[in-house]
This record gives sequence, C-alpha cells and structure tokens, in this order.
Amino acid sequence: MSDHTVLHVKGRVLVGPEDVRDELWCVGGRITFDRPAAEAVTVEGWALPGLVDAHCHVGLDRHGPVDEATSEKQALTDRDAGTLLIRDAGSAADTRWIDAREDLPKIIRAGRHIARPRRYIRNYAHEIEPADLVAYVGREARRGDGWVKLVGDWIDREAGDLTACWPHAEVGAAIAEAHRLGARVTAHCFAEDSLRDLVEAGIDCVEHATGLTEDTIPLFAERGVAIVPTLVNIATFPHLADGGEAKFPRWSAHMRRLYERRYDTVRAAFDAGVPVFVGTDAGGSLAHGLVAEEVEELTRAGIPPLDALSATTWGARAWLGRPSLEEGAPADLVVYGEDPRADVRALAAPRRIVVNGRAVA
Repeated sequence: MSDHTVLHVKGRVLVGPEDVRDELWCVGGRITFDRPAAEAVTVEGWALPGLVDAHCHVGLDRHGPVDEATSEKQALTDRDAGTLLIRDAGSAADTRWIDAREDLPKIIRAGRHIARPRRYIRNYAHEIEPADLVAYVGREARRGDGWVKLVGDWIDREAGDLTACWPHAEVGAAIAEAHRLGARVTAHCFAEDSLRDLVEAGIDCVEHATGLTEDTIPLFAERGVAIVPTLVNIATFPHLADGGEAKFPRWSAHMRRLYERRYDTVRAAFDAGVPVFVGTDAGGSLAHGLVAEEVEELTRAGIPPLDALSATTWGARAWLGRPSLEEGAPADLVVYGEDPRADVRALAAPRRIVVNGRAVA
C-alpha cells in the first residue's frame, strides 16, 4: 500500500461510546466522513481511535536511557499492540526524532523524572534537593510537551519503608511554576503519605496511586485529580517484596498490602468519580505492548468494560487534548474483528493498525 492510498474503513466505526458510524475514509493522512472521488482500499471491522498508553517510557530500560534502535523497537512494539498515542511519563533519553516518523506512535513527553538523591531508580531522574525543585520543574516544563513528572515517594533506607519525598511548601511552589508555564504535573506515588500534600498543592495526576484510602479518595474526586493505576506493574509488587524482605521487612510488608487491595482501591476511586486512565509503565522492567492487558485489569478491578475502553480511547484522548475519530483529525486508528465494547479482550488481537492514514500492521 503506497503513501497516497485512500483507505476506506467500513463496518462499525466507534467515534464515541454511543456514536457509531458505518464508515470513514483516510485521505492524505486525515480522517473524513465524506466519500472521496478516488478509489479506496477497504478494511472491514470494528474501528477505534488509536489506543492510549498514558504511562509509558520509550527510551528507557531497567538500567537507564537506551539507544535509538532500542527506542524504535519499543515504539514499534507499542504500535503493533494498537497504542498510537503515548504519554511518556519520564525519560532520560531524547526521543524527539520519533516525531518525524510517520509510522510510529505520537508521544506526549513529561521530560525527565525529578527525584530526591538516592530515592529513585539509578540513571533515571534528575536527583535534587527540595531547594532546587522549582527550578528543575521549570526546566522540564519547558522541555516537555505539557507535562512534568515528579517522584512523590520512594523507599527511605533509614526509615526502611516508603516515605514522601517533598516538603509541602516546595512542592506547592513547584506545581504553581509548572502551571504558570502551561504544564500539568504528575507524580509517582505508591504509598499513602504523600498524596494529600500533592493534591492540596494542585497536582493534576498521580501514577499508580496504590496508597489511596477512604480519606484521600474524596479529595481526589473533589479536585478532579486523575489516576493512572498501572495495574500490570502493580502485579510485580509481591516479587519486589520478596526481594527486599531480608533487608527492608517493613517496606516488603507495605508493598504486599498495597498489592492485595489494588483492585478495591481502583474501584473505590472510580466509584467516587476520580478519572481513571490506562497506563502500563512499560520501558523500565516491564515489556512494551501491554495496553490490552491493562484494560482487562481495569475490568477485573470492577470498572465497567465501556469505561475501561474509554480510559484508553475517547476519554484518554480528550484528557490529553488529542482528537479521536473526528473530521480532519490524524488518521490513527485500530480495526478489530470483534466488538471491543462487548469484550475488551478483543483489544489483544488488532486486525489492522493505521497510522497517519497508512496501514502499517
């Protein structure tokens, strides 16, 4: 198929949860619902906007930044799973070259993680003291695509457990600076202690959010703070706890408790009205291409299938300020053989993937 081929998508086009059309066309890399004069190649099935992975790290592995060839392989793996929009939630690698590639997912970057010294994964973050937080948040706000990523908590080796990383005053000033520069702020948080300070400081999103409780869930809902649970990552907690048992027993026990209540935590947040979006945390120790598994995990937590589907399609794209299947939008879509609204497991078997109007897989 050439770059100039007109693509006709026919069957059930899921423009929105209840807005279903019979067909659309991809012309010049854009979507149109008006039949063009040119002949077209037809693809039939159930069409969705390209899936969103709102917590993904292209350009990282477990040791730190990777080369361009490895980054390309990661992006292709995500693409072939149907992920066509990524919010890269922190990377030490420069992946701007991907923006020039018409065949790779579109990426919204959060710059590089910002953490306390020796309080995060080695080679990942700017490791700074609180007095420098505002300056570094300003720097990453200018480098990113409208997001900044903080490490809100991590194991404190002296305490032997997860503790909050940032004092209230400093994190409040930093988030205010990001907002002044037009960026939103998210934070890695496993435990309970950091959440109230971050929300009261004006944070926009929290990653993982396993430490949510009946005391903080209403605060998240009231302020409209989103969560990206990354349940496929939380599934690794028991293994991590086993590895740290001998040296940090309190931390290990804490991680197991967070894991055991993970589904109840996500469902309680959803029921309270907290926005929930799909993210896999791929690119560290996790493989890429797990978006379908994460959607299925959300349904296991009790989120209704249509809402779990929206968390990686229409709702996620609206939250990130990117279009779905709209007239004139980039033609990024995935075609399935079965209705994913009836069974989200259909997401694991895309029939055709279209990026910028071209069928690429």
